[in-house]
Amino acid sequence: MVTPNRIRVLLVDDHALVRLGLTTFLHAFDDLELAGEAASGEEAVQLCAQLQPDVVLMDLVMPGMNGVEATRLIAGRWPHPQIIALTSFHEVDLVQGALQAGAISYLLKNVSAEELATAIRAAHASLATLAPEATQALVHGLTASVTPGRDLTLREREILALMAQGLNNVEIAERLTVSRSTVKFHVSSILSKLQATSRTEAVAVAVQHHLIS
Repeated sequence: MVTPNRIRVLLVDDHALVRLGLTTFLHAFDDLELAGEAASGEEAVQLCAQLQPDVVLMDLVMPGMNGVEATRLIAGRWPHPQIIALTSFHEVDLVQGALQAGAISYLLKNVSAEELATAIRAAHASLATLAPEATQALVHGLTASVTPGRDLTLREREILALMAQGLNNVEIAERLTVSRSTVKFHVSSILSKLQATSRTEAVAVAVQHHLIS
């Protein structure tokens, strides 16, 4: 039976032990109530239709339909449930993807019980909560997109400097005593991060933004 004034929470995680821990956590707070459990993104969408929870705690990395896609479907179909991404990962792509899909908050699974309870209450009141790591990832992603090359690693900068000297992959591999495939991987990453279509363009972008002397 639904208790008035309680926040009904749907748990979504493919690990049974995680769901068990979250269920125990919910029972410790008088204003929180377990609405249901889903072991996959597909099941989460189905249960949202049936249960109409107030808040969804959504894992992001799951087999089949992932949490980002499930979040997008739920947010697109039902305006009421507020979705909190609850995951172990804070890569910028995941953070951006979850928030763009409709999650109101992004938390890591190392969050304390009190912090999670506070975030659930905040989400129910349409207020966002972001883990510090998620905020940092968003800032890093924004900075990297504004200034090309800010996210280059030290090894990538080293290879970029050798590219500017006119060395090919084989010569760079010999200079750094690494395999050709390793150099090829780094060159591909450099082109992607600099949004360049060729080695020459990558070097030109690097010089323009003072990434190499």
